[in-house]
Parts: sequence; C-alpha cells; structure tokens
Amino acid sequence: MHFERFMKYANDFYNERRKQAAEAQPNQGHQILAELEKYFDVQIITQNVDGLHEKAGSTNVLHLHGELLKVRSTKNPNYILDWREDLNFGDFDENKNQLRPHIVWFGEEVPALDEAITLTQSADYFAVIGTSLQVYPAAGLIDFTSRETPIFYIDPKPIKIPNLRNPLEVIPEVASEGMKTLKKKLNELI
Repeated sequence: MHFERFMKYANDFYNERRKQAAEAQPNQGHQILAELEKYFDVQIITQNVDGLHEKAGSTNVLHLHGELLKVRSTKNPNYILDWREDLNFGDFDENKNQLRPHIVWFGEEVPALDEAITLTQSADYFAVIGTSLQVYPAAGLIDFTSRETPIFYIDPKPIKIPNLRNPLEVIPEVASEGMKTLKKKLNELI
C-alpha cells in the first residue's frame, strides 16, 4: 500500500508539471542556443526536464535528470515511452510492471552522467548557463573540461568557482540576456 500511495503522489505531482510544461514556451536564451546550431556543433547538457530546449529547436539535448514527457518501467529502466497524458497507478509496461515518471529522483543514479562527461571532455567551448553550480553531479561537469577549453559562465549571481584551471569569462546576467552576449562573442570567432 505504501508503494501505491507514493506512486499516486508522485504521479499527481508530475502530471501537473507535465501540464505546465505543455503550456510553457522557450525563452530567448533557449532560442539563441537553437540558432547557434547553424554555426556550431551545440551539445546541450541540461538539468531541466521541461523539454523547452527541444521546443526552441535544439536537436542535441542530453537530459541529465530525465524528461517530463516520458515514462519508464519501475523494473526496467531502459523501457521508456513518450507520454503526454496523465500517468496513473495501474499504467503498466508490457510485463505488467508499474510505469513511473522518467525523472531522476533524489538519491538515484544519473544514467546520462557518463555521456555528459564524454561531451564535456570533447568541448571546444563550455557554457554554464543559469545554474547555481550547487547541484551535483551536474555541477562537477566543469571539472571534466580540458585545460584549454574556455568557459563562459552566465548567471545573474555567479559564485566563485574554486580551483578552476580554465580561461573563464563571467557574464553576470540572466540566461536570456547573457545568451545575447555569448552569441556575439561566439560569432566573433567564426
């Protein structure tokens, strides 16, 4: 009974978030990232689960913490389905296992972390956009950049990054404004 109550609570919470995400629109920062694909191989690693990067037109998005518009089996984490409607207790996979939101919950492994590290290690430029750099393991990705990789840090309240060995440019603005600045800087490189 405890599992059923938990799943009802979790499903209700994420069903509401799914409805909100369906109505949400990308901001200018999302749109600029998508536009940059015309000139650069943009690989987005996001902690956001809302799908706004895809709505803006980005094609290479790695979701570290899952996706609201997907569900997965409670027994087989590789059984993942696109999901737009409400998820309920009693919605099962093909083997009669309960489906759950495709979200990484507190304390769970981040399955896309190795892929994110690989992308980070191969980056020519690395941008940290609109995050406090307090949520791990995502905040630790910056440590996997090569020493020569310039890092752009966009946040209205940037924190000091200890022991950073890379060239760093801080853009102390909100993401949508900071992305305008970053776009100008990157366009100067081409």
